[in-house]
Amino acid sequence: MTIRAASPTLLVIAKEPRPGRVKTRLTPPFTPQEAAALAEAALADTLDTVARTPARRRVLVLEGEPGPWLPSGFEVVRQCPGGLDERLAAAFAHCEGPALLIGMDTPQVTPDLLTVDFTDCEAYFGPAEDGGFWALGLADPDPALLRGVPMSTPRTGAVQRARLAGLRVRDLPRMRDVDTAYDAKLVAKTAPDGRFATELARLAAAGR
Repeated sequence: MTIRAASPTLLVIAKEPRPGRVKTRLTPPFTPQEAAALAEAALADTLDTVARTPARRRVLVLEGEPGPWLPSGFEVVRQCPGGLDERLAAAFAHCEGPALLIGMDTPQVTPDLLTVDFTDCEAYFGPAEDGGFWALGLADPDPALLRGVPMSTPRTGAVQRARLAGLRVRDLPRMRDVDTAYDAKLVAKTAPDGRFATELARLAAAGR
């Protein structure tokens, strides 16, 4: 695949999918082990999509240890201590030049959505259905644009979007994060051929 000079760094911020540490809002109805299996499937789908998207660098900003779900071609950077705003800010601090950051909660994401061009804009913003955001792109990765943003609230997206005032921003489509079992069912329907949908179907067949 030819990588254009304008291709950004693609960042994925994620947790190692360990039972009891990820997707705790899926429990119940799922057990911690089942929630971790769904998280691993979502992460694997996300990383596969990033691997198929043109990029200058592909960086996994990870809490925990890499596993067999990590494809080749990724740099692994440890998450710093602190709140999520500090960890996101630190992820951008590792970048020189344009960067686009996503999480592990949108396994339905596609290469088309992640193929961004900063030629005539300075930021990308992807709002989430729960009031947060699923993607943030910065032509000039300034960590100060994230520090102090209240995370995991219904206002998170609005506050982060307001931080971009004065920049030329392109808004990406609104997406649904996988937080609850209800979210999981809706997301699986939008990407029925992915690992996440397959794992959810397996659990459903087992009575979950």
